[in-house]
Amino acid sequence: MKSVTVVKIGSLKDPDESKRGQVKVTDIPMQPLGPEDVRIKVAYCAICGSDPHLVENIFGWEVPFGLGHEVSGVIVELGPKATKKGLKVGDRVAGNFLHFCGTCYYCQNGQQQFCEHANESNNPGMSEYVVWHESQVYKMPDSISLKQACLLEPVSVAVRLMDKIDMKIGQRVIIVGGGPIGLLATQAVHMMGASNLTLVEPIADRRALALKYGADHTIDPTAVDIKKAAMELTDGKGYDVVVDCSGSTRAVYDLPFIAALGGKLIYAAMYPNTYEMPLNLYKHLYANELTITGMYVSPYTFPRTWQIFPKFQLEEFTSKVFSIDDAEEAFKAQVSGKHIKILIECNKFE
Repeated sequence: MKSVTVVKIGSLKDPDESKRGQVKVTDIPMQPLGPEDVRIKVAYCAICGSDPHLVENIFGWEVPFGLGHEVSGVIVELGPKATKKGLKVGDRVAGNFLHFCGTCYYCQNGQQQFCEHANESNNPGMSEYVVWHESQVYKMPDSISLKQACLLEPVSVAVRLMDKIDMKIGQRVIIVGGGPIGLLATQAVHMMGASNLTLVEPIADRRALALKYGADHTIDPTAVDIKKAAMELTDGKGYDVVVDCSGSTRAVYDLPFIAALGGKLIYAAMYPNTYEMPLNLYKHLYANELTITGMYVSPYTFPRTWQIFPKFQLEEFTSKVFSIDDAEEAFKAQVSGKHIKILIECNKFE
């Protein structure tokens, strides 16, 4: 079957072609179906902002390896023991790309995101078919299209981010980075009743979308000083909640300085695995009592995500679609920064 595969490690933006990373559509064997597994004929797989980082080999995997985890599709086969969720052939589904073992220390401790065995069955979703354990699979509501449904996983990240924020209505919130997660988070915190909701983003079209999605203000970090602008917008108090969705090492250092006293700072993006950031412990933690945390995946939010999913505005996230045969061009478009989200159509259904 066709699958989008990393065949060469390197940055997709490297001007030197000899060093540039490369993805290709390759032919791989169909994945075996275990007794509790579900085989899904993939309709769409969205390119995640983390996928180019995988091409750069942030996890140290050996090539070739497959990509893709934001998946929607239709069940075509069930293992004989895949009976616990009432799934059946023909169901339209999406799901969680990680299979948590349920038995390791972290799973037993309610921290499935740290499952010691989660990557052992992480099959590539940017393929014609993918096999997942039934626990990973969620049947779609009839009102949601397959094109929209591949966004279940990124929307689930925004939902878990709300859990991490634990926001009180009226709190001042700033989000740094207007990529897919940043714009979904903007919508989510607007639903939660944020005040002074601000998005920091250099691309004008994305700042305009943030205003459409409920932001009160936007900041262009290439035109103004973020710290100065943030203090002006909050009467010198700073933001109660500061969220980084940019993954930019140029952006992250300033963020403790724009947090309010006693505020929360959440680094909710993927960063270079060798980057270290200096932090003034006296000022930011002792004197200002900031709560600083990060966020990895969303292990438990999928059922709630389906419930809130129709309230998200997703039209701009599903407008750019490439065939799986054109995956190389799709990744070039992804790293150009011109599109909020790019979808790979792996099979035609709609």
